[in-house]
Amino acid sequence: MAMTFSVHMLMPKPGGDTLEDSLGIERLTVERKNLTFILRENPRGRFLRITEDVGGRRDTVIVPAAGLRQMRDALDRLIEVDEKHPRPASILPPA
Repeated sequence: MAMTFSVHMLMPKPGGDTLEDSLGIERLTVERKNLTFILRENPRGRFLRITEDVGGRRDTVIVPAAGLRQMRDALDRLIEVDEKHPRPASILPPA
């Protein structure tokens, strides 16, 4: 499975001239999916925007910052389950 990873940390703009300021961005490319994680802040609070781009089609999920640790914990548990259960040969990525 091809995967690239890049991290871009942005500093908030002094005076915040936009409604939403980006605090940090991480991008992943996994197979044909481009995933962008943007930590943002607006007058209502801080949140993580997760965008999936597949061939120009985009889907977005917003997670309030208060739920980020819960989300991380859930992902950790799912990663453990994935690692404990071998994948059938039919869905293994090419070696």
